[in-house]
Amino acid sequence: MKLSAIRRRKTGEVPWQSPTVQVVLASTLLAPLGVPLVAPALPVIRDVFVLTDAEASLLVSAYFLIGIVVSPFVGLLADRVGRKRVLVPALLVFSVAGLACYFAPNYLTLLGLRAIQGTAAAALFVTTVTVIGDVFEGVQRNAVLGVNIAVLSLGAAIFPVLGGALATVAWNAPFVAYAFGFPVALFAYVALDETVKNTGGEPDDVSDSSGDSSGRTDGYLRGAISALTLGMGALLTTAFLTEFFLFGALVTALPFLMTAVYGVGPLYIGLVLMVAEAGAIAAASANGRLARIFSNGRIITLGFVCYALALAGVYVAPSPILVVASVLVFGAGLGLSMPAVDAAVSNRVTQEYRAGLLGLRNSTTFLGRATGPVVFAAAATAVGYRPLMAVAAVALAGVALVAAMTTRGSVPLQEAQTGV
Repeated sequence: MKLSAIRRRKTGEVPWQSPTVQVVLASTLLAPLGVPLVAPALPVIRDVFVLTDAEASLLVSAYFLIGIVVSPFVGLLADRVGRKRVLVPALLVFSVAGLACYFAPNYLTLLGLRAIQGTAAAALFVTTVTVIGDVFEGVQRNAVLGVNIAVLSLGAAIFPVLGGALATVAWNAPFVAYAFGFPVALFAYVALDETVKNTGGEPDDVSDSSGDSSGRTDGYLRGAISALTLGMGALLTTAFLTEFFLFGALVTALPFLMTAVYGVGPLYIGLVLMVAEAGAIAAASANGRLARIFSNGRIITLGFVCYALALAGVYVAPSPILVVASVLVFGAGLGLSMPAVDAAVSNRVTQEYRAGLLGLRNSTTFLGRATGPVVFAAAATAVGYRPLMAVAAVALAGVALVAAMTTRGSVPLQEAQTGV
């Protein structure tokens, strides 16, 4: 290994010239096309197909619900046949199904295509993070995962504006953007090397000498289940809680609160949510540098402290300007915790089972996204949106306290690498 590459690994620098990094980031940038791009067009789609609000919202729910179910199986497949063999077809299916939505003649067809897209999106999320876990180690893994989250947040900030602009042209115009997936799939096919190592035959050799694959499958499942330790369970819970409070408190409850308390309109609310993405981009980009000083557990704890402070700030804020500052802090928490969770999961499992466990992590993420809005909307009818922010802040502070106690004495990644 060249000295420059060794230095980048130890200091946590991102190897921007690496084809692996370029393919992963290009694939990740496509992911926000799934919901942020389409969400602004939902009212137009509702009117075109004469739907209720609930029916229109199923175009988002179906996308996430499919991901909850299929993510672990996608991970298992990526562990068995290889990351590249899952990523490239996923990019193609994501793009074909998305572009086909442009031609959908009715609502049921559109809903079916969105479900197919959700399956491909799950594969995108799982394989990109797994490839990073395979190729990079230590603080550099945190750095690349941080940049990956930053790119995801950048897309989530930009694509709603693009989707809204395209929706003014026609209800189906936003779906043309999915054509960008085709050159990315070609780039991945040409430039990405397979990262999974053959530990028991070629990737496509899924049967034993007798032609029966059940033995190897059972062995894989036993190995994957053995990786589900208490610590892994805590990380999966952390991933769920992050998305639960993000989509429940920030994406769902905050717009209603700001409209009721401050009388602001949709444009202002959209700009506020973009501020959260800006905070996430800044913090995620610094994740590699933070990993030189703190363990992943400590970084996750700091992220939950940010969540608690942010929602407490929303509760006490006397003006919408202070709400903006609080949302910025919440976004910073996302940029801290999300890359650290993926890095910690990757650190705790061998390459043979990594995609499977990260697939399970993706299921908990999608579950949080699906349940958070429902729970917060129901709870708000009982206590109101502003008091609900205080309750959420107290709950998150409790999570942060537990995390701080359980990660006491954990060693920073750089010290773990050098044996200090």
